Amino acid sequence: MIVKLVVQVKLEPTPQQAAALEATLHACNEAATWVSEIAFERGEFKNFALRKHTYDAVKSRWNLGAQAAQHSIKKVCYAYTTLKANLKAGNLGRPGSRRYHKASEKPIAFRPRGAQPYDDRMLSWQTAERTVFIWTTSGRVKNVAFTAAPEQLATLALYRKGESDLLERDGMWFLNATCEVPVAPLNTDPVDFLGIDLGIVNIATTSDGEIMAGRELNRIRVRERGLRTKLQKKNTPSAKRRLKKRRRKEARRARDINHKIAKHVVAEAERTGRGIALEDLTGIRERVRLRKPQRATHSSWAFHQLGAFIAYKARRVGVAVVHVDPAYTSRTCAECGHVDKANRVSRAWFACRNCGFVDHADRNGSRNIRARARELWRRGAPSMAPPQSGNRERGWTQTQHHTH
Repeated sequence: MIVKLVVQVKLEPTPQQAAALEATLHACNEAATWVSEIAFERGEFKNFALRKHTYDAVKSRWNLGAQAAQHSIKKVCYAYTTLKANLKAGNLGRPGSRRYHKASEKPIAFRPRGAQPYDDRMLSWQTAERTVFIWTTSGRVKNVAFTAAPEQLATLALYRKGESDLLERDGMWFLNATCEVPVAPLNTDPVDFLGIDLGIVNIATTSDGEIMAGRELNRIRVRERGLRTKLQKKNTPSAKRRLKKRRRKEARRARDINHKIAKHVVAEAERTGRGIALEDLTGIRERVRLRKPQRATHSSWAFHQLGAFIAYKARRVGVAVVHVDPAYTSRTCAECGHVDKANRVSRAWFACRNCGFVDHADRNGSRNIRARARELWRRGAPSMAPPQSGNRERGWTQTQHHTH
C-alpha cells in the first residue's frame, strides 16, 4: 500500500525566470476563469464535455500548450467538484444563507497567481543537481534552482510520482510535488483506541489524560490579531507591506504545532498497539453558533488540519484511524453513560449528576470518543478520514471579481 504525500520545494529563479513563471500563472488562471464562466453558463462541469467547448479557444487565446490547456480545464472541473462537496457538507453555510448563496450563485474565479498543475510532460526534475526544467508561455525554462530540507529531498528523489503544483506566495515560488510513499500494513486488530478530543484552549487531549495546551498558539493569535487591526487602521503603504509579510505567520506556527502534536499522538498509538479515535467535525463552523468575540478564535482553529495530519501519519505506520460522531461527548459521563447538559459544570470540569464522577472535561470527552471508536470498530467500521473540505492552493474562490 502507498500514501500520497506532498513535498514542497522552494524555487530560486532568476528575475528573468520568475517573470516567465508569473506570466504563465496569469495566463493559465485567466483562461481557467473564462472556462469557469462557460461551465457555469452551460451547467456543464464534466471534463470531456467542457473540453469540447473550450479547448481550442484556451490554446489560441492564451498561448497555452496542449497539456497546460487541459490542466486549466481540469482545474475548473475539480474546483466545481470541491465546491459541490463543500456545499453538501455544510462547510459554506446552510442552504438559503447569504454565504451559501454567494458560493453557489456565481462562477468560480481564479486568482491571477493561483496554483497551476504540471505533469511530467511539462516539468522535469534533476534532483541530484536540484534544478527543474519547466514549461512556460515563453517556452521551456531550464535550470531553475530549488531547495528543500534534506528529508524532503530524499523523499522527492525516491517517491515522486504524478503531478506537481506551481505556486507563488508573497514573492516566493514553490513546487508542491506529489510523492507516493509505501506504508506499513494496517493493524487490523488494535488492542484498544486512543481517544483524541480537539479544542481551542487545549488543542488535543487524549483518553490517557495527556493534555496538549494551546496557550502558546492562542497567545500568538491574539498578538497577531491586534497587530493586524492596528496596521489595517493605518492603511499606509508600509503598513500594507507589513500586513502582507506577517499574514501567514500564524498559519505557519499553527501548522508546525499541529505537525508536532500529530507525530506525538501517532507515535504513542503505534507504540502501544492501539488505533486512534477522532471526532468527525465536518461542517462544525456552520453548526455552532458563537458570540461575536469568539468567532475570530473559532475561525482560526485548525482542527481539520490536525485531524488530517494525524490521519496521514497514522496511515504511514499502519495505525487504524476511526472518526466518530461527536454529539454529546462533552455531556456524557464516561463512567456511567448518563447524558445531561448540567454535567458540564464549567469549561474545564465535568461532574456527573448521576454517579458523582468528576474529571477534566476534555479527558472525559476523549474517553467517550475512545468508547465510540471501539464500538464502531467492533461493528466493522473502516479506518479512514472524512473528505477534505477544499483546496485553497489551487487558487480558486467563489467570486466573480478578479481582485484577489
